[in-house]
Amino acid sequence: MDGVEQWRAKIQELIDPVQQQILEQIEKIPDTQLYTAIGIIILTLILSLIVRLSRRKKSNTIVLFGLSGSGKTVLFYRLKDGSSHLGTVTSMEPNEGTFVLHSETDKKGKIKPVHIVDVPGHSRLRPKLDDYLPQSAGLVFVVDALEFLSTCRLASEYLYDILTKATVVKKVVPVLILCNKTEKVTAHSKEFIRRQLEKEIDKLRASRTAISDADISSEYTLGVPGQPFAFSQCTNKVTVAEASGFTGAD
Repeated sequence: MDGVEQWRAKIQELIDPVQQQILEQIEKIPDTQLYTAIGIIILTLILSLIVRLSRRKKSNTIVLFGLSGSGKTVLFYRLKDGSSHLGTVTSMEPNEGTFVLHSETDKKGKIKPVHIVDVPGHSRLRPKLDDYLPQSAGLVFVVDALEFLSTCRLASEYLYDILTKATVVKKVVPVLILCNKTEKVTAHSKEFIRRQLEKEIDKLRASRTAISDADISSEYTLGVPGQPFAFSQCTNKVTVAEASGFTGAD
């Protein structure tokens, strides 16, 4: 045993200087560059999630939707060509295209293109989303993690409407809640956003259920009667993740 301990000690002596050098190099990196690097890593993970969503269905259409200003258009161009597309104005028409995701372009072998649609978030333009729901393989609800508290109610209402639509529920379309702009220090975490959305949707469920009892045109209800609402109760698989598409107009 003494021999083993001696070897462990020698190995640790070799590892410690390397670890110290790595930490010293990280400390030299400016905060903005470090956040950028972390953001790129996070976004790459999100891209792989979207690719997996698109392969689960015959359709290859992934729809980005959310409130105006959440950063959907920036994410769209990150997916398309890696650019940030900063300085754009609020989208008045959907951005869409069929392309190999930018993060996949360097990979070998046959990579299938994905059809991405960025639907405008302005309340008057949201009905355009209905045009894309029937052929969607996955939905990405983009949330501004920086300004979340001021938009939580509106975001919850929008998400509730989508999660109760027959075109979404019947096809069991997977939904990804994407907390954007997480490169900012003051951004809220995905767990905080998930909990707040669940609380708001629980309130909406109570009020909307009372209305739907007298309205036969209502589509689907959410959750389990008598229990607080949670996304795990949805017919559709709902996943919450973080991304850093970098700030910019929607």
